[in-house]
Amino acid sequence: MEHVNAEIISIGTEILLGEITDTNSVFMARALRDIGINVYFMSSVGDNETRIANVIRTALERVHVVITCGGLGPTVDDMTRQAVAAATGRGITFHQSLYDVIAARFMSFKVSMSENNARQAYLPDNALLIENPVGTAPAFIVEYLENKAVISLPGVPREMKFLFSESVIPYLKRRYNLKETVIKARVLKTAGIGESTLDSKIGDDLLQQSNPTIGLAAHAGQVDVRVTAKAISIEVANRMIDEVDTILRERIGSYIFGVDDEQIEDVLVRLLLKNNVRLAIVQAGVEDVVASRIRGAAQGEQALVIAEVYASPSELEMKLESTDGVGIRELAEKAAQYVSRQVEGGLGIAIVSNPEMGDDHADSEPGTAIAVYFAGEVRSREYGFGGQSETAPVWTSTWVMSMAWRMLKEKFTE
Repeated sequence: MEHVNAEIISIGTEILLGEITDTNSVFMARALRDIGINVYFMSSVGDNETRIANVIRTALERVHVVITCGGLGPTVDDMTRQAVAAATGRGITFHQSLYDVIAARFMSFKVSMSENNARQAYLPDNALLIENPVGTAPAFIVEYLENKAVISLPGVPREMKFLFSESVIPYLKRRYNLKETVIKARVLKTAGIGESTLDSKIGDDLLQQSNPTIGLAAHAGQVDVRVTAKAISIEVANRMIDEVDTILRERIGSYIFGVDDEQIEDVLVRLLLKNNVRLAIVQAGVEDVVASRIRGAAQGEQALVIAEVYASPSELEMKLESTDGVGIRELAEKAAQYVSRQVEGGLGIAIVSNPEMGDDHADSEPGTAIAVYFAGEVRSREYGFGGQSETAPVWTSTWVMSMAWRMLKEKFTE
């Protein structure tokens, strides 16, 4: 088939309760991408047979391949087998040979097998067994209609990954006669520009093309530009991405700080050291995140000279001169200038936050401000949340490092 579309369904109430993170779907989505299968939907559903069956039915209406993960254990809340059978309109049958295999595995572990494990020897009628040599939960495939399939895998990551790589991918390639098609992605990370402005600079001619495709994802202080290409090989996909990458750098290159897994703190440290600039940081009323992120970067300790922390803005005011009555943004600007001047030719970063304030308070004064000072120039922003907000540490640290990177880049390369 030319285009094969898939949906991944994670099964387990513990996922919906936030007790575990669904990393299985990420692994499977990337593996499917690499063999040229489009993943158009992902969903999670709790341990309820009716709801699982309904989700599978909906998926079968819109994609070729439905992959479920989880719910194949021996307990009463492991309902995937029954749900797949119900969704595909078939019964469920006990397989003595499968039961014997499961029992033999327990014997090899020198563990007695509970009668509950007999549940795992039931499969939907006419299902194709996927033997599981690394666990006790058998996986299976139900082929449905002319060109559709439901593939059910255990939720234990080690087992899922083994079976997916060793059995599912070869099956998909055979069943759908997949050519050597791959989907490759590259993420260009930008800072110092908003999503809407970035969108307009990239232009509709690139954003609306179909292969490679371009998508934007905004984060705190930065926007990712994802370029995705589908091709007959990794080499061809890379060439396609390179062509778009060249155009993007002509249009937005001054805002691109990294690629794929590069972090803003790593790039900022390299830029500081390259230009012999030392970093000084002052924070008040908020968790000390910037300094810890800088120290965690390669050679970060070499770049960071000063890291002062104050419990509140009032403590910081006592350190500075002529700050009585100033707003929190101006206080951050003065603090950035103050700490910069403690280091010859230094770049100063300041984050000042009201430690008594939580999330946004629309009717109150701004609760947090950031500022960067270097070579006579100061830049700043303010926010509605305060130091108690869960947003504050990550948001402010990423924004202020992005601001610092952008300022240095303009000074030394533009």
